[in-house]
Amino acid sequence: MDYRASVAQGPALSQVNADALVLVLTPEQSVTGDPALDSLIKDAVSAGDLTLKAGRTLYVHRPNGAKVTRVLLVVSGDDSAKSFKAAVLKGVAALKDLGVAHMAVAGALGLNLSCEHAHSLVLAVAEGTYVFRQTKPSAPKPVALKKVTVLCGPDELSAAKSALVRARGVAEGISLARELGNLPGNYCTPTHLANEARQIGKNFKHVKVEVLDRPALEKLKMGSFLSVTNGSAQPPKFIILRYQGASAVQAPVVLVGKGITFDTGGISLKPGAGMDEMKYDMGGAASVLGTFRAIAELQPKVNVVGLIPTCENMPSGTATKPGDVVTSMSGQTIEILNTDAEGRLILCDALPYAERFKPAVVVDIATLTGACVVALGHQHSGLFSSDDDLAQALLRAGQQAQDTAWRMPMDEEYGESLKSNFADLANVGGRDGGAITAAVFLSKFAKAYRWAHLDIAGSAWKSGAAKGGTGRPVGLLTQFILGQAEAGQDALKPQVAKAVGKTKAAPARKAAARRVA
Repeated sequence: MDYRASVAQGPALSQVNADALVLVLTPEQSVTGDPALDSLIKDAVSAGDLTLKAGRTLYVHRPNGAKVTRVLLVVSGDDSAKSFKAAVLKGVAALKDLGVAHMAVAGALGLNLSCEHAHSLVLAVAEGTYVFRQTKPSAPKPVALKKVTVLCGPDELSAAKSALVRARGVAEGISLARELGNLPGNYCTPTHLANEARQIGKNFKHVKVEVLDRPALEKLKMGSFLSVTNGSAQPPKFIILRYQGASAVQAPVVLVGKGITFDTGGISLKPGAGMDEMKYDMGGAASVLGTFRAIAELQPKVNVVGLIPTCENMPSGTATKPGDVVTSMSGQTIEILNTDAEGRLILCDALPYAERFKPAVVVDIATLTGACVVALGHQHSGLFSSDDDLAQALLRAGQQAQDTAWRMPMDEEYGESLKSNFADLANVGGRDGGAITAAVFLSKFAKAYRWAHLDIAGSAWKSGAAKGGTGRPVGLLTQFILGQAEAGQDALKPQVAKAVGKTKAAPARKAAARRVA
């Protein structure tokens, strides 16, 4: 999509050279300064054809006194960027079947289109024109829309152009994550995710990609990760992406994405109803790949590392059983009470691996718990962190990106339910506070650096008639990384912390060695 910004105000609006003009009004702002358009709006409101309430639209073909052939009036709830996005989305939906190739978007007087509005416009157009067709030959043909121009004042032009460039990069990342999530499990395998990562590395010289196979994971002693893949014929992969946009000595931001490409629950088999949606259990991995796609194009001056442990969770004669005890890379042993709590088992081996990069911060992203959906619904991603500065930076990035998170508690007392008689800890506690106990479990493996956990089980996809991936939280993650790059000396720095598993790792490894012998 070709996104542009142009100066057009007052009488110039109706004379714009485009196939359609989407004019965004609000209940308080419905005057444009263009005589033809203002007459149209006044007559429509007087006749009752248009009500100045959020979500209302009116399409007019060849309006009197206007050069533009099509005018679509859309009412936004207010002048915020969030409401503007919803209004543009309405506009795209109304025009996409009309053969419009070039759409111009403007606001009424008083609705000044800032860089935030320009950013919202791109996200709305990308969302409104997206159609999944990889496995559906009967899907609708791509929309005719190829060019979108935001019309603004001369003072806003420069900022709008910069915002469009940034938003386009973010939109590309969101679309990639969305597409990967929508692929069925027999298409989007761990090998497919690895190939997608390699393609990013091929297309962008600033990104280096490495993929580790089972022998390398065995050498690293990632026993927890490997226990999840034991029942599957699909080989596991551990994907490592590196983006270097700053000096090599600068501590990187590390993103860790859960990549369960299909989750049956393993021996702790899930109910059949709705199990098809477990193809979205690689939403964390998809968001890391989407974020790398975005930053590779935007090239911020920051270093970023992506870690993606990916496999299937399947039942078979070789699958891990409830009650089995495995040894993680950190040396801590885990009693697996429920094989459907598998995401934490692959993440807990990826988190210690992140230590070797001496990170500034580590953020893991996972469709981890249904309990988070119960707690927060589908509006916010769940954010867990004991680091106030990191948590606030992520929350702020989510607000800016319109990809919000909500901070949840992380009291150590929640970890009491993870105690085990037969291992250092169990992989599940009780039903109460399930999203929190899962985060506390992960925290046991992330004590060597600043860390946060995003539970995206409620935000990574939609169910029902609108079933499909959302591409979240690529917007939040990309905004966070861009913010760290722009902060310069004020960016988050590494903090010295006690290394993971120092007291228990060695004895655990020795005990494991004795058992093998």
